Formats: sequence, structure tokens, C-alpha cells
Amino acid sequence: MRRAPFFVFILIFYLLLDYYVFQAVKVVVESSIPSYKRLAYTVYWSLTAFTFIAVVAFLKLDSVKYHYLRTIMMSAVVINFVSKFVAVLFIFMGDIARLGQWAYNGIVHNGVTESSPGKGIPRSEFLSKTALIAGAVPSAIFSFGIISGAYDYRVRRKTIVMPNLPKAFDGIRLAQLSDIHSGSFYNKTAVKGGIDMLLGEKPDVIFFTGDLVNNESREVKDYVDIFSKAKAPLGVYSTLGNHDYGDYANWSSENEKRKNLQDLIQTHKNMGWDILLDESRYLETGGEKLGIIGVQNWGAKFAKYGNLEKAARNVEAPVKILLSHDPTHWDAQVRSGHKDIDLTLSGHTHGFQFGVEIGNFKWSPAQYMYKQWADLYQEENQYLYVNRGYGFLGYPGRVGILPEITIIELKSV
Repeated sequence: MRRAPFFVFILIFYLLLDYYVFQAVKVVVESSIPSYKRLAYTVYWSLTAFTFIAVVAFLKLDSVKYHYLRTIMMSAVVINFVSKFVAVLFIFMGDIARLGQWAYNGIVHNGVTESSPGKGIPRSEFLSKTALIAGAVPSAIFSFGIISGAYDYRVRRKTIVMPNLPKAFDGIRLAQLSDIHSGSFYNKTAVKGGIDMLLGEKPDVIFFTGDLVNNESREVKDYVDIFSKAKAPLGVYSTLGNHDYGDYANWSSENEKRKNLQDLIQTHKNMGWDILLDESRYLETGGEKLGIIGVQNWGAKFAKYGNLEKAARNVEAPVKILLSHDPTHWDAQVRSGHKDIDLTLSGHTHGFQFGVEIGNFKWSPAQYMYKQWADLYQEENQYLYVNRGYGFLGYPGRVGILPEITIIELKSV
């Protein structure tokens, strides 16, 4: 199993992390009665044992049949891991201070402190308590993100002025969905509510920019009836994301993997979505037209399946819109070699499903991995919009960076 070595490394790292945090637990319960200390130690290491069991179960259980259980287990693991990591940061800072004090005493006082002659510097009970409290904060935040943020869909509206936009398309409303990741869902009613919100916007055309599933085409089976309702007067157009190819799953053969992709492509078609695999289409109204180009996944850091040259070949229109899942494609190929592509629609980053957005200020760890990670970007006369994603992956929630339905209005003046 290809994922096993990675998870073995993570488990070893986690065990070391856990042991380090345990030192703070020992300091905090040091003066407690023996029965209380035993209880604290048992609870602490039971959580560690559960983490190991959960990771093994996550690897072994069928990703579709048991996806609810896998989601619960992995969310518990992620929350536990993040909490311990935060606690370690505080403990480590305290240990650095202890090391500095020990070195100072060794040089100036020949290793003797005023409080404990001839002994090392003990860990601070106050700092240990602070570390454990700090570690509990992420647990509360990420738990809230699961309960409140996972399906808290937000409609984000943008207006883009394009002087070359044909008058017949002045005011056209484009809707974008991205990164549905149907294999992660655990609330079908909430998913339907999001699609109802989309339809309530009455878009003229809908675009989906990839990652309908996590790994396998069968993940979307229970949601086909919901996504089939996504309709618009000028049609629904889609393309593939890096997860749609099944590259992160284990297959018995290449034929099985190939069939999985074919089944997924057929699902797009069955839902009434016109999937563009390095292809182009035209939107036509009032005798005028817009060019729609769709490429398969192409990413600077992920798989490069797409062929933009092929997709954009012979497309003649005053405005061209590109569907490309990974926003790194924009700088790598679109801006450098296709100046005539006016607007690129992408997703992929999820905004890391974690961050802060207040007014025009936004921050997320995603910005350290991606130059363009959320919202609208412009370079000269070209635009890129990066959708924050409709679903979620790994961590089954969102904190600060909420799931998104994008509405873009194009104006000629």
C-alpha cells in the first residue's frame, strides 16, 4: 500500500510528539494523589492508542462503504495532532528558556542555582499548564469548524469589466463551483441546501472546476440526484481536478483505474454537465459568442494531464474563459503563452479550509504554498478567480475559510 510508509512516519512523529507533551502532563499532576495521577496517565495514553487504531482503520476500511466512520476517525486524529503540536510549541519555548538558564548557571555559578543547588532547572508548572490550555484551544476551534463551518455555504459576488465583452453578454452572470469532494460529505440535506442557494442566484451559466470526488467515481453516487439539479440557461460546463484521476488510491490494475476515470466522466455527462477534456465550446446569444476552454488538471506541483495548446486551438471569440483546476497553471502557462484568455477559473487550494477573512484582509496557510489561493487576481488585462471550494478534504470542516459559491458578473463598461 503506497500510503503506508507515509502513515508509519506520521505515527512515529506523533508518538514522539505525544511523549513530549506527556512531560507537561506529569508536571501538572505531580502533586496530585496517586489515583488521580493514574487516571490522568490512563486517559492520556488511551487517546494515543485510539489515534493509532484510527489511522490503521482509516487505511484498511473501504473508503466509500465506511466513509462516515473514516471521516469521524480522521477528524479526531487531526484535532488531536494539531492540539498536541500547539502544546509542544509552548513546552519547547519553556525548555529553551530552561536550557539558557542551565547554561548561564553552568558558566556563572558553576551549575548551582539558588533554588536547587546542584540540580537541573525544573519544568515550570505554570508553563506546563499554559501549554495544555493552549493545546485545548485548537480542539475547541476545529470541533466548532466541523459543527458549524463544513456546510456554511457563502455566495461570493464579483464584477469584472471587460471592454471587449460583446454587448449581447453585458451583465452575464457566471456561477462557479469547485472541489466538491463528494466522498467527504456526511450531510446530504446540507449539500442540497447549497445547490438550492446556487439556483437561487439564477446564473446564466454554471462552471465546475474539478475534484468531484476524492478518489473513486462511486463516491458521488448518492449525490448525483442533487448535482443534476444544477442547471442554467446557457448550460453547465465542467472539467477534472487532480483527485478525479484516482492517483491517490490503490488499484488492482491500470485497467481498473482507467475504468474509474471513464465512469466519473460519464457521471458528469449523466448529470447534464458538458465536461471539457482539453476542449472548447462557445456560448452564443444575439448573434455573438464567448469562448469556453476546459483543460484537464495541470499543476506546477501536481499532475500535468492538461494540454492547453490543444484545448485553445482555433478558438475565435472576443472573450475567452478558461476552466483549469489548479491556479498555478495561470502563471505557468496562461499568462505567458495565452494573453488572449481573459478569465481563468480555478479552485484546488480550498483556502486550506482554515484562515481569517475580515473585510479585505485575508490570511491562510495556503498563501505560503500558492501565490494565488483565494478570490480575484488581475495581471494586466487577464483575470484569475480561485474558488475556495464547495466541499472539504481530510479535515471534515472549515474554520474562517468557508465553502463557496461564486457569482461573477461580466460587464462591458
